[in-house]
Amino acid sequence: MSAVTPLRHVSCGVRCAALVAVALVVTASAARAESVAPSFADVRAAYVTSEATLLDRHGAPLSEIRVDAKTRRLQWVALADISPAMAATLVAAEDRRFYEHRGVDWPGLAGAAWDSVWRTLDGRRPRGGSTLTMQLAGFLDPALAPPGATRTLAQKWDQAQAALALERTWTKPQILEAYLNLASYRGELAGLAAASQGLFGKAPAGLDAREAAILVALLRNPNAPAATVAQRACAVAALSNPGVGCAEVRASVTAALTRAYRIAPRWNDAPHVAAKLLRRPGERLVSTLDADLQRYAAAALRERLAELAGRDVGDGALVVLDNATGDVLAYVGSAGAMASAPQVDGVTALRQPGSTLKPFLYALALDARVLTAASLVDDSPVAIATERGMYVPQNYDRDFKGELSVRSALASSLNVPAVRTLELLGVDRFLGTLRALGFDMLVRDEDFYGAALALGDADVTLLALANAYRTLANGGVAGPTRMIAAPNAGGPAGARRVYGRAASFIVSDILADRGARALSFGLENPLATRVWSAVKTGTSKDMRDNWCIGYTSRYTVGVWVGNFSGAPMKDVSGVAGAAPLWRDVVSWLHASAASAAAAAPADVARRTVAFEPPVEAQRGEWFVRGTEMEVIRSATAGTQATDGSGRSSPRIRYPAAGAVIALDPDIPDDAQRVVFEAAPALPGLRWRLDGLEVAGGSGHARVGWAPTSGPHTLVLEDAAGQAFSTVAFEVRGHAATPTVATLRDEPGPLSEAIHN
Repeated sequence: MSAVTPLRHVSCGVRCAALVAVALVVTASAARAESVAPSFADVRAAYVTSEATLLDRHGAPLSEIRVDAKTRRLQWVALADISPAMAATLVAAEDRRFYEHRGVDWPGLAGAAWDSVWRTLDGRRPRGGSTLTMQLAGFLDPALAPPGATRTLAQKWDQAQAALALERTWTKPQILEAYLNLASYRGELAGLAAASQGLFGKAPAGLDAREAAILVALLRNPNAPAATVAQRACAVAALSNPGVGCAEVRASVTAALTRAYRIAPRWNDAPHVAAKLLRRPGERLVSTLDADLQRYAAAALRERLAELAGRDVGDGALVVLDNATGDVLAYVGSAGAMASAPQVDGVTALRQPGSTLKPFLYALALDARVLTAASLVDDSPVAIATERGMYVPQNYDRDFKGELSVRSALASSLNVPAVRTLELLGVDRFLGTLRALGFDMLVRDEDFYGAALALGDADVTLLALANAYRTLANGGVAGPTRMIAAPNAGGPAGARRVYGRAASFIVSDILADRGARALSFGLENPLATRVWSAVKTGTSKDMRDNWCIGYTSRYTVGVWVGNFSGAPMKDVSGVAGAAPLWRDVVSWLHASAASAAAAAPADVARRTVAFEPPVEAQRGEWFVRGTEMEVIRSATAGTQATDGSGRSSPRIRYPAAGAVIALDPDIPDDAQRVVFEAAPALPGLRWRLDGLEVAGGSGHARVGWAPTSGPHTLVLEDAAGQAFSTVAFEVRGHAATPTVATLRDEPGPLSEAIHN
């Protein structure tokens, strides 16, 4: 007994001292307890999520992404939207007299003070004694809850003072709501919304008693091992809901803490724009996008790619611009989950644009008054010497049309006339114009791009390409695009004139001319819309990229389809691939809005033109004022024989003059063939090679020949021996293995060259 009595005496004395200390501190702190606490409204307003939200031009949410890499905090949740089981479990386990005290649970705090003193005698861990209100005070002021150590008695009283101040102006529901939203639960998960979504994949309203017990258990030690959390959760469940079995709780703990977090964004309609623009946690940025158009365009792209899946097409992108302002109204960087790489942004990816650069070339020629829309250009075989060998362009259908007008050549997207036009203007001049249009990614010099630049042998982005077409829509004035809304603003700064109004108007008229494009596309095709529109397609080398870019009076729409990997598609031209989607978007945009051609500017003139010989029918044509003509004569008229109908006489289409043909070392010599081609096909044609008639060639426009190494001269004659056409070419044997360069167009190019 004597050994026990002193201990009892000491225990009573220490406990009494603790209670006296409590009273003294409360008295000393009474005046300070009147300190002003932050209001509930201020705390809620200052709450910042780890997410940022992209809004459309009307304020509707489009995309939500995480921008805070350290903490995952979702939206604030009102107490009315939190499961009653969660609030009840929290109060039962953490502050059972919550609704009775006014911020400080004095008996509990005295017990905590007693435990704090007793710990000095036997080393036991003390009880906390903090109410939910005191803990909330620590959330609001980190100085009241320093991390990494047990709080001292003085710090406890500082918390108590702050809790008393809070309860003078806050209601109990407000305290619970703020507590649940500001508490940390597990790892990076802060706030009930993030914890509920991350651990259980549900909103706080759906939490059951078992899940609530787990979340409350995590409050004491958010990063405790799963076994410790399970033990604590079982104890919490026993306090708050004895009907919940411990085995169920343990199983739920294991499932929740061992799998990856599964927090999906609430909105994900413009992920590439969101990733590009959003930078600050809690940011709500108003973009130029239109939510309805964005969602329609994305759905239409997915539908189109599903239709093309059998042709080895897996990816696509789409952009819509407002002609007047440069606002980006739709920006679909990929087909989302359907895409081979959803995170890749097809709107800004560098790809070869194919024939879509041709309008800019012809606009330059019209502006420079080098050509008119009625000028005759020659679509016949040509071989251009380059540093890498001979460059031999061909058309998509591997046919040549002879002489035809610039209008027909551009609308039908013929390759050879474009290459000849580039030679006329110069690569450096065209390259400078493209850079003025906004193609700042074209950083190499003119020698690098060469003649193939006319056919799109360069890497550009869909956004830059669409914006360059917007220049034509705006009468030759280029300007930047914008994706962040600028209320009450006109077009963005930086507008500059690249083309004259007249050249832009004429090129737009050509791109809208269904009859002119019928030579290659026919009258019925996806480029024909029910409203006025100007449009161009393009296909790059090996059908790797497929484009359709065009504009109405109000909008410019650009579409790309292909594969992010660069893999070729299977027989997909611009008309077959991108054009149907382009047409669908244009139709949606103009479902209730008209589109009409721009009024002719003052510096254009209209004339009726006739062709001699009549390679095309008489028609009305637009001219840059000062270049008008009424009779268009062929440069070869009177110097070439004709077939009696006014058409040019037959010419050798292949091989081109100066071509170098390489024998394939992998093919036996007796199996190799070169096919001579001529057009147009007329009766009585004869082929003569190096002075000798080619066997089996009489009367045929195509004839095969077993090649032999060395230089050769090929002559195409009529039945009387009169030469129509002569070309010189060379065949090289196995000692050298250059490759013949051929370009095809969808219209759209393949760009290769002979390598000697």
